[in-house]
Order: sequence, then C-alpha cells, then structure tokens
Amino acid sequence: QVQFVESGGGLVQPGGSLRLSCSASGFTFSNYAMSWYRQAPGKERELVAAISSTGIRKNFGDFVKGRFTISKDNAKATAYLQMDSLKPDDTAMYYCNGGYGYPSFTWGQGTQVTVSS
Repeated sequence: QVQFVESGGGLVQPGGSLRLSCSASGFTFSNYAMSWYRQAPGKERELVAAISSTGIRKNFGDFVKGRFTISKDNAKATAYLQMDSLKPDDTAMYYCNGGYGYPSFTWGQGTQVTVSS
C-alpha cells in the first residue's frame, strides 16, 4: 500500500529555515511527480510546490516563490521541501503526495510547521 511519512517540521522564528522530508513507499517513486501541500486551521489545503518525476520541472505557489525549493531523490524515494525566510503565514500542516499538483494517493499524517516569535 502507498504510504507517505512527512518529517522535519517544528517551531521556528520568522526568517528561519526548515527542511521537510517525505519518505514514500508502495509505488514506483521514480515514475511519479511529487507535490507538497499545506493546510492552516480554517483554510483550504493549497499547493505549495510540485516537481516532475525526473526533477527537471518545478512549480511553486506564488506566495512561496523565491523562498522555498522542492527536490526529490529517486534512489531514496524521498521528496524534500527546503523552506527559507519563513513567515508567520507559513504556519500550517504540510503534506506530500504523488502527482504534479493533483494528489494521487491517500494522505499521510503531515508535519506541523509553526513560525512564531
């Protein structure tokens, strides 16, 4: 069965950085694009970033462009989200899933990111 395990979240100050990891299993990771999403309390889930199966193409939400970087390691079946210059508005639960902005599988547990002074 397909599983995603997100990790790397935590509490950081505004302007700080975090690197999120998404360990995937149960499907051929190298054949799939991967995406990161986030959901804050009372808000809809939104796409943060996407990366093609080979890692050549990337797409970012306008609200994080220039601050976040997405990558994937097909050998490790792991996707990453490097987050820099974090803002309080980035506070949310972060999730990963297969597909280029179109989630294909059951969601994992997510990892909490809190940006606060």
